[in-house]
Amino acid sequence: MSSPVSEKPVVYVVDDDDSLRKALTRLLHAAGYEVRAHASAGDFMLADRDNKRGCLLLDIKMPGPSGLTLQEALSKEEEPLPVIFLTAHGDVPTSVRAMKAGAVDFLTKPIKREVLLNAVRAALARDLRLHTSHEELRELRMRFAKLTPREREVLELVVAGRLNKQIAAELGIAMRTVKVHRAQAMIKMRAGSLAELVHFADKMRGGIS
Repeated sequence: MSSPVSEKPVVYVVDDDDSLRKALTRLLHAAGYEVRAHASAGDFMLADRDNKRGCLLLDIKMPGPSGLTLQEALSKEEEPLPVIFLTAHGDVPTSVRAMKAGAVDFLTKPIKREVLLNAVRAALARDLRLHTSHEELRELRMRFAKLTPREREVLELVVAGRLNKQIAAELGIAMRTVKVHRAQAMIKMRAGSLAELVHFADKMRGGIS
C-alpha cells in the first residue's frame, strides 16, 4: 500500500491571552514545529487551513465560542485535528467531557515545557496514525471500485468463508468461472493471500480503526 503524501504538521494555538499565545508560539518554534496562532475559536474556524496535518492547543474559555464548542465542530470533519486543552479554568466535569470527546490531553496553566511538548508529540503521533489509516482506506475503496459486479459478489462470498463450489452453486456459475473472478479480485485488490483479502474487507467495513 502506498505511503500518504508527506506534509509537515502544524501546531495550531488558540488562546485569547496574547502573552501566553506568543510564549507558546516561541516555545514550539524553538522545538522545531510550524505554528499558527489564533486569538479565538472564531478566528481559527475562519482561517484557511491548507494543511490538514497537525494538532490543536486549545483554551477552554475565550470570547465567543468556547474551546469545547470548537472541539465539537472539529469532530464533524473527516479527519479532525487531535486536541490538547490548555486552560487555567480546569475542573473535573469539563476535563471529563473533553476527554470523552476525544481530547489527547487536558493540561492546566501554568504548564511545564516538557509536559507540553510530550503532549504535542503524542497528538502529532495520533494525527499521523489516523491520517495513514484514512489514506489506506481511501486507496482500498478505489481498488474495490475497479471490481466488476460479479467480482464483488465472489469477493464478498470468499470473505464470508464460502468454498469455490459453494460460491458456484449460490451464484449459478461454473466453479472455473468462480476461480477466475476470485483471482481477478485478488489482483485488483492487491491482496497477496486470503488472510490479507479478509483484512482489507474488514477495514473497508469498519472504516478507520
